[in-house]
Amino acid sequence: MSMLSFESLCLKEDDCPSPTEQQGTEDEFDTDLESDEKEESNNKTYISEVYLEACRLVGVVPVSYFIRNLDSTTMTLNHHGLGPLGCKALAIALVADMNIDTLELADNHIQAEGAKYLVEMLRANFTLQHLDLSNNYLQSEGAEYMAKVLLDNISIKSMKLSGNGFSDDDAKYFADALLTNSRIKELDLSHNEFCGKGGEHLGQLLANNEGLEVLDLSWNHLRMKGAVAMCAGLKVNMMLKHLDLSWNGFGNEGALAMGEALKFNNTLVHLNLNNNRLTNEGVGMLCRGLEFNDTLRVLLLAYNSLTVEGALALVNVVKNTPRTALEEINICNVLVTETFVHLLEVTCQEHPGLDVQYGGVGGFIAKKPPKRVDPMKVIQDYLDQRKLRLWDFFRNIDKDGTMRVPVADFRKAVQQSSIPLDRYQIEELIQRLDRDRTGMVDYRGLADTRKQMMRDHRRQLRKVESRQKKEKQKSDRILKTFQSAVDAVTPRSSMVISPGGPRDDSSGPQPFSATPLSSWHHIVMSNSSRYSVSNLSNEHVHLPMLGGTTPYRPTSSPGMRSYSQPNLLDDSPRSAPGKSVSAQGIRSDSEFGHSKLSPTANHLTRSRPALDAKQPVVIKAKTKKVKKKKTTKRVDKDLKNQNVK
Repeated sequence: MSMLSFESLCLKEDDCPSPTEQQGTEDEFDTDLESDEKEESNNKTYISEVYLEACRLVGVVPVSYFIRNLDSTTMTLNHHGLGPLGCKALAIALVADMNIDTLELADNHIQAEGAKYLVEMLRANFTLQHLDLSNNYLQSEGAEYMAKVLLDNISIKSMKLSGNGFSDDDAKYFADALLTNSRIKELDLSHNEFCGKGGEHLGQLLANNEGLEVLDLSWNHLRMKGAVAMCAGLKVNMMLKHLDLSWNGFGNEGALAMGEALKFNNTLVHLNLNNNRLTNEGVGMLCRGLEFNDTLRVLLLAYNSLTVEGALALVNVVKNTPRTALEEINICNVLVTETFVHLLEVTCQEHPGLDVQYGGVGGFIAKKPPKRVDPMKVIQDYLDQRKLRLWDFFRNIDKDGTMRVPVADFRKAVQQSSIPLDRYQIEELIQRLDRDRTGMVDYRGLADTRKQMMRDHRRQLRKVESRQKKEKQKSDRILKTFQSAVDAVTPRSSMVISPGGPRDDSSGPQPFSATPLSSWHHIVMSNSSRYSVSNLSNEHVHLPMLGGTTPYRPTSSPGMRSYSQPNLLDDSPRSAPGKSVSAQGIRSDSEFGHSKLSPTANHLTRSRPALDAKQPVVIKAKTKKVKKKKTTKRVDKDLKNQNVK
């Protein structure tokens, strides 16, 4: 079968009907209209003929719907079973089309081969703006072809690639393609198989892309590290407005990362977190980010494991945050209480545009049933408060002193006493003291209850501390992973401003985060206490002398008033008190400029510490005395010799 090329079937300029010449001034406008209509009719006929010829050559049945709707701007061919060859015939016909801007080919099983033909078509067609290739079994090879479309085509604004079996490695194709493509505004990658590694690539996509506004990642497997990496990219993103992450299993870990991202993101308007295994604890972490966010308007949290406690937390964060922009909260599966309804009414008075969708009134705040106190502990505490012994309490019913009494007498004695035990606790106590059901209560076991109770109490405290420690370690690991992901996707030269705005702090230097290296000099000059405004305004800057050389004096031109790095050497000379100091810590007065640079006259040489400064002072004194004695002895000898002569 002969292969059909695009060049042989595309519309040529010679084949286009030439417009009619102008005939008269009165019929000029009508003649132009007729020529335009004829041109459109001829173009439609030409494309239909090309499509029929292409179908004949590739061996497929033509789709009549395509021929009938060539005059429409939207071509909907979903569920037509085109296959790769049918897509090829369609691509050949669309090479010369200048009318269709929306092409929907969902569920046609075109596979990667059909995607290849579409790539070739889109190299020549710059009219298509919206492309839907959902559920076409493209897989990895098709993902690579779609990435080429994003790289080459300049007209596509939205693309739907849902349900095509893309894996983690395929996410890198889209991240690399959208690194430079800022024209596409909507991207649908839902119902695929992106997991942890795919989440990292998608986080890079969010961090680097500067044009995407709508992203659908629902029905994937973005959990744990994948969810944290996605939120890290969202933290530094500056364009995305609509994000759908429903049915991903984010969990509380992802909610913690999302809360951190919402503290800094100031562009997201719509966030869908439906069915993500969030609990009340996760919603609390999310609310920490909502306290700083002032752009999010719609928050969907339906079909999560929330109760009225989580619902109260959401309404409270809206009530306590005056600058919040939240207008819609969806928790349609949560049954609430009258307390929630009252709180919502009060909040709506302050925020009239707020709409909270809940399941209905009839819920309750889940509380654990009160734990019953151990009856043995109650009896022991009762005896300790009154400083009594067991024998003192049971001596009326245990006259023999055997510490064994009938069950009926034991029950009657406890009920008649002032021990705060109810009927259930008394029966529990009898069962524990009469395990073999002999009808006799052996209350000797009450004597050893204190040690056992203390051991149980300590064991319970250790369990609670261990659980709290594990939860804290888990949160710290998530935050550390989140920060590492943010550092990985954030350019080094960018600066992230902390939430809450700048704060004035006169106690010390301000902390800088991710500051460009080009501004290091300004930071040093502004934070160091060694430099004054008067000294920095000097026209001449003197460098320290080394080895008695003459000081360097730059010219006094305005262009030479730049200051170099401060002198940080340990043996740098120090100026005398009361003298002005330049940027390098050297005197800059007029006397120093005209003084002779001799070792004895230079104050810098005298201020240098001695080499033997580590020696004790006492030893120096002794050596001086010895030297004086030697000199006196020599003088005496000389005088004696002169006298002898």
